[in-house]
Amino acid sequence: MPDTTGRHVPALPLAELHASLSDPLLDAMNFLNEVVNRFPEAVSFAPGRPSEGGFEPEDLFRHLRTYTDHLERDLGWSPERVRTQLFQYGRTNGIIHELIARTVANDEDIHVPPQAVVVTTGCQEAMLLTLRALFAAPEDTLLVSSPCYVGITGAARLLGIPLRPVPEGPAGPDPEAVLAAIRRTRETGGRPRALYVVPDFANPSGASMTVAARERLLEIAAEEDLLILEDDPYGFFVRTGTARPTLKALDRDRRVIHLGSFSKTALPGARVGYVIADQEVIGPGGRVSLLADELSKIKSMTTVNTSAVGQAVIGGLLIESDCRLREANAGAIAFYRSNLDTLLRELDRHFPADRRAALGIEWNEPDGGFFLVVTVPFLADHKALERSAREFGVLWTPMSDFYLDGGGVRQLRLSCSALEPAGIVDGIARLAAFVDARIAEAGEYKTRGSGRRLERVTQTQPPRQK
Repeated sequence: MPDTTGRHVPALPLAELHASLSDPLLDAMNFLNEVVNRFPEAVSFAPGRPSEGGFEPEDLFRHLRTYTDHLERDLGWSPERVRTQLFQYGRTNGIIHELIARTVANDEDIHVPPQAVVVTTGCQEAMLLTLRALFAAPEDTLLVSSPCYVGITGAARLLGIPLRPVPEGPAGPDPEAVLAAIRRTRETGGRPRALYVVPDFANPSGASMTVAARERLLEIAAEEDLLILEDDPYGFFVRTGTARPTLKALDRDRRVIHLGSFSKTALPGARVGYVIADQEVIGPGGRVSLLADELSKIKSMTTVNTSAVGQAVIGGLLIESDCRLREANAGAIAFYRSNLDTLLRELDRHFPADRRAALGIEWNEPDGGFFLVVTVPFLADHKALERSAREFGVLWTPMSDFYLDGGGVRQLRLSCSALEPAGIVDGIARLAAFVDARIAEAGEYKTRGSGRRLERVTQTQPPRQK
């Protein structure tokens, strides 16, 4: 291609770049972002981001002041030392590790020394650091639920780590299925190194593990020398029942590496996550360190350290909540509970039980979180998504993007976290119009067991998006 002077500049062959850049997984996420940007007026059930309703710009200044006051008044720091803390490169493992340790003890009954906490640039960095440290040999294999969050599978692909999917059921990954995957991995010459799991309201499925399943999974991990990478961004947001203990809270053998984030429970723009890695590492001459210290070495060669300003804002927020973030999220918990109830109610209103049974439409009813999955009688692929956005003004996420083994082709994920209730009502009406039109194109459908036919749907569609 020519440059600004008109000279021909040779292009870089994609085949000579890292193989992950040709991975359909990365293309899928880029396509989704591109569609969202192309249809900004569409009602979007695509992103799993938190609501912005509780955010105010002035809160940032208050959180920052709270943190600096804490350093000066509670810890006795001089103004000069506070300035250095905020304006300079800081401790690689983070500067709010003690506050995080207090918070997870209060909220999750996870008791670890502050030195076991590594503060990261979002949870995505926590995943990358952990994967890079743990997976050393070509045969080291990461087990993942299927479907699975693309952030972990994408990170594994970037690092060249083999993946083995574990089928997920209505209650998350079955521990016996995990055991079977461990054995199959060994039979094929691999080493099952770790399992990645979101035990509460998983992205994308919304599934949650029972307490009994969590305990059995920990037993298997101990017996099979397996580590567990627990990602728990949604555990606060319970819709029905009560919160379940995290795997880390139940862990007695230090099998669980806990990946955390403040993006859903505090402030996504701060980009602050963390890893709890209290496993001991034995080095030459019997030297003992924490896995957190080893992760710090990798971090020093990637992001160097997490933004001190971002950490200070989160630190101030934690101090204001007395390091009890679950209580501070009471309003958000109620909001997301109401949103998920609204989403389920509107789906049921547009597709009552007899009609959805006739059409082959169904969805799960998660106990909390941001997501649910709808099964439809047609391909819910990128082409269908683009048409849904263009002609009906509604966005969703194809579930096939979350599978490593070719599943989810007739499923779509809906996220209700970023919408107001009125937007959910409008969005499901648009989605229903899209589904009805898609089904009508295939002709009439016989209702199961009744012998009568459903008439083609001729509902008025929402205006096309420009």
